[in-house]
Amino acid sequence: MSETVIRIENLGKKYLIRHQQRERYTALRDVLANKFKSLGKRLISLQPHSSDLQPSREEFWALKDVSFEVKQGDRIGIIGRNGAGKTTLLKLLSRITEPTTGRIAIKGRVASLLEVGTGFHPELTGRENIFLNGAILGMTKKEIRSKFDEIVDFSEIEKFLDTPVKRYSSGMYVRLAFAVAAHLEPEILLVDEVLAVGDASFQKKCLGKMEDVSTKEGRTVLFVSHNMGAIQSLCKRCLLIQKGNLIQDNSAQAVVQAYLDDSKASNVLSRCEQENGKPTIVSGTLEQKREEVIFKLRIVSNEARNVSIDLRLKDRLGNPVGFGSLGALDSTRMIRLLPGSTFVSFSMATSSLACGIYLVSLDVSLPEVEFYDRLDSCFSFELVRPPSKGAGRVVSQKWGYGSVEIPLTLVQIEQMNRA
Repeated sequence: MSETVIRIENLGKKYLIRHQQRERYTALRDVLANKFKSLGKRLISLQPHSSDLQPSREEFWALKDVSFEVKQGDRIGIIGRNGAGKTTLLKLLSRITEPTTGRIAIKGRVASLLEVGTGFHPELTGRENIFLNGAILGMTKKEIRSKFDEIVDFSEIEKFLDTPVKRYSSGMYVRLAFAVAAHLEPEILLVDEVLAVGDASFQKKCLGKMEDVSTKEGRTVLFVSHNMGAIQSLCKRCLLIQKGNLIQDNSAQAVVQAYLDDSKASNVLSRCEQENGKPTIVSGTLEQKREEVIFKLRIVSNEARNVSIDLRLKDRLGNPVGFGSLGALDSTRMIRLLPGSTFVSFSMATSSLACGIYLVSLDVSLPEVEFYDRLDSCFSFELVRPPSKGAGRVVSQKWGYGSVEIPLTLVQIEQMNRA
């Protein structure tokens, strides 16, 4: 019987969310009246501070009462909607953050690939970061050198090996980061959806490597992904997390089917702004009509930016179908964001698609430079009629999002400056 390498008991992670009231327009008389009311309350209660003046706080449990065990050599998929708690779980297992409740017992060396740039020093070169990561994992310089050539060959970035990684594209970052994590012999490998940044051929290469390190070398893999095809191909067991709770722990096929059945009605989106102030899709809706799907998004940014809104369409298993963009394929179609809120509406033609269930992912980006916000499988819709005549234009698979260009039509932009 395989040895237990991860044991999680009643794991919970709590965050405190601060709510600061923002009033756009307040008359001077209202300000003075509120000040006098607050002063009166202080004098009556003899309290130095009134709770009315403090920003309200709300408890948010990113994970709650999660328990499971992992055996050596297991390949376990972790799925769930955006914000379900998947990445929080991997961060707890990586010791990046501490749990609020519960206990984690891990036996073995852990390597994690959570988000682009994690674990790399931006000022160091690719070569230097390989040795730095190996040292962090407790390897000697001799052990790292023995794996060095394999890492470089796998990452395919030999030409840029002596360039500081701060100059790498997101794809180059991921190539090197995965190569380091997979080849420096950790007993446990944790991989988040970050692989979606790479191209299709490299994603396939990474999935093959994860299968090899598990079956041939007996290492344990925990894999978070929105690609249901990759989950079913790589993993025998799967965990479904919803709103911080572990809902299902079963075979990959059974859990993926349950997730897809539950995701059919996903047509409303609501999120918080990013703390870094970069453009964020904070809310949105999907409205399905006969020959098109209409998206209405609210994007918040702390400063004016020109951005591309990109749509990645996948089938119900997460396999790429096609790509559409307002900006990436034609820079004249980029969206101008102002500080505050920008409301963008656009439509996607569905006449060339076959009947079936589709998953929609959205990106806000500066093409070829930076992804400001990425939402995987944030909407879904179902077509129940045969496709019309004609087909979408075939484009390059440069981004790994499928081979069909999906026409997007800009409907409306409204902007609201932040006071």
